[in-house]
Amino acid sequence: MSDSRKRREALLYHAKPIPGKIKVVPTKKHTSQRDLSLAYSPGVAEPCLEIAKDPENAYRYTSKGNLVAVISNGTAVLGLGNIGPLAGKPVMEGKGLLFKIFADIDVFDIEVDLTDVDKFVETVKAISPTFGGINLEDIKAPEAFEIERRLKEELDIPVMHDDQHGTAIISAAALKNAVEIVGKRIDEVKIVVNGAGAAAISCTRLYMRLGANRENIVMCDSKGVIRSDRENLTSQKAEFTTTRDLTTLAEAMVNSDVFIGLSKGDVVNPEMLLSMGKDPIVFAMANPTPEINFDLAIKTRKDIIMATGRSDHPNQVNNVLGFPFIFRGALDVRATSINEEMKMAAVHALADLAKKTVPEQVNLAYNQSNLTFGRDYIIPKPFDPRLIYEIPPAIAKAAMASGIAKHPIQDWEKYKNELMERLGTGNKMVRMLHDRAKSSPKRLVFNEADKLNVMKAAQIVYDDGIAIPILLGNKEIIQSHIEEIGFDGDVEIIDPKIDAERARRFRYAEIYWKANQRKGVTLVEAQKMMRERNYFASMMINVGDADAMITGYSRNYSSTIKPLFDTLGMQDGVTRIAATNLMLTKRGPMFLADTTINIDPNAKQLAKITQLTSSIVKMFGMEPVVALLSFSNFGASTSKYPKKIEEAVHILHKSNPGLIVDGPIQADFALNSEMLDDKFPFSVLAGKKTNTLVFPNLDSANIAYKMMKELNGVESIGPIILGLKKPAHILQLGASVDEMVNMAAVAVVDAQNKSNN
Repeated sequence: MSDSRKRREALLYHAKPIPGKIKVVPTKKHTSQRDLSLAYSPGVAEPCLEIAKDPENAYRYTSKGNLVAVISNGTAVLGLGNIGPLAGKPVMEGKGLLFKIFADIDVFDIEVDLTDVDKFVETVKAISPTFGGINLEDIKAPEAFEIERRLKEELDIPVMHDDQHGTAIISAAALKNAVEIVGKRIDEVKIVVNGAGAAAISCTRLYMRLGANRENIVMCDSKGVIRSDRENLTSQKAEFTTTRDLTTLAEAMVNSDVFIGLSKGDVVNPEMLLSMGKDPIVFAMANPTPEINFDLAIKTRKDIIMATGRSDHPNQVNNVLGFPFIFRGALDVRATSINEEMKMAAVHALADLAKKTVPEQVNLAYNQSNLTFGRDYIIPKPFDPRLIYEIPPAIAKAAMASGIAKHPIQDWEKYKNELMERLGTGNKMVRMLHDRAKSSPKRLVFNEADKLNVMKAAQIVYDDGIAIPILLGNKEIIQSHIEEIGFDGDVEIIDPKIDAERARRFRYAEIYWKANQRKGVTLVEAQKMMRERNYFASMMINVGDADAMITGYSRNYSSTIKPLFDTLGMQDGVTRIAATNLMLTKRGPMFLADTTINIDPNAKQLAKITQLTSSIVKMFGMEPVVALLSFSNFGASTSKYPKKIEEAVHILHKSNPGLIVDGPIQADFALNSEMLDDKFPFSVLAGKKTNTLVFPNLDSANIAYKMMKELNGVESIGPIILGLKKPAHILQLGASVDEMVNMAAVAVVDAQNKSNN
């Protein structure tokens, strides 16, 4: 893309459809006069009086506890320099957007037209009662040090200058892991820091807290090495003078282990890189042009660990990994500051997270096949969804341990769930599902393990302890996938077609033949069937060699379902199986049935589908509240379609009197409790939150769930097969890795339930 096109697109992005990137959105009802009288006069007087009695009530009755000010005077804007407060406003708005999307923190960006330290501090102090925290941004050194120091001393809310501490925290986490990877010790490595501004000073201070030896650090500025015989040094630079006989950056680089670049682009050349010690660690963080070009650096040194500030290279040192989650944790315990203990907690939490198996959605987001801890992955990626529930608890615990938390957290599991809900209620349901699976992992057959994505899902399932994978497919292909993705799990690999499995095939075939010999199946036919994976896997479950299976990633639904019918059979009392999809919506989990199997079920079949779906809802730990949908409400139409719904509801009320179910009902009334309570207060659904929708036919159910997925981006788990005697589930053709992992958890929980019955 040309520079002119990039410029045009950037300007259009900020200008259209409305100028800017953030706005204020009401959080309370405001449609009626009554609403407005509560929001403003006279109702607003009541919380005002409560806050006047006790200022802490501001956290109860206002947005203070989730509101951060991003404050700048525009004197050091993001590589653009001193462009003034108004010109820096787009950056501050951008910061506000990042706070919101990564940690659900609201922001007012405030641009202050002051460069005098005393006046700036006085202004920020004067407006501080509005906010739960203050993020200082793009203020030049050395004033930035003094401004932050004074505000931290004089205010009782968290204050952080992100340009200093954000980069320090992220790069320290990366340095900790990089040193570990190359087998060196943090207290022994020789570090060269190029740059002596706010970020460089704070980074170096934090590295020392991490264990770096002051004697092993050389800092350079635009004049060269900061030596003890230099005159007119600021107090901050004076902290890092050296007595070594070094003058230039090139001299400092000789035999060094680590280069930290917080200066400007292209100041490091290949000769400097070659002069460094074995396994050099190079963080070239100048943006957008690093101190040395990434491609040039890795071409010059094959043993290098390289990080930059850019998103188009591995190991991006990005402040968004830090500030949203640090403030989230600080706000949630009402910390009075952000202290060194909290910053160090963030360092360790980020470093540890990089060592855990990466969710497939992160691989996809960054177009990677397999991110694993190593030279090209030393810190988490900014879009890793685990950041929201891994980093804030670490910050909160550090604040509590250091005695600055005014509102300590008591229930950490509840807090973690609250953090996950900030990214959508579906995350809580998925976590609950995974936790249940982990509580008693079962042997799970992956029928198409010679497909790379299926293998990736099996790896995650194994690493997370969700199940004990059994891999079916071509052994050579499976082994190559295992090597490609670095899967080191001890798992069983089976190719049903090879001679080594002949005895097991014949044993399964004889069992199957004896059960089906009066249905026209010959022993020879049964032996042929057992070469086919779905029959083989089903028999593994039948004879107890496995507990559950998932299949269907690469084959159409109809060809996949038949072997399950033939071998596993249906539960007692079930004459037709069905399927439901769990939709992880903004209003909470919703079950939709039947989304896959029954084309035009009659009333009795609809009743059975409802019963089976309700059992699955209970399996997820929820009470079913079921609406049987139609185009009319409660007898408004005498058409045959609403009539069959009416008959199904009558059957259910008689056979399952404890089940909360009603219909026929239109979808909007089923989902809008106010409308339902107003128009149909007699319904058993009145006053309740519907979580299960049963559709009149396959057309409507399938269309509805796929529209929800595509138009609203709703995550779906399913189809979950209902009514089989043994736990087996069919994936959507071409399902994503995350969808397969979730279905694996469903299969395990299903196996747990069936083994207990």
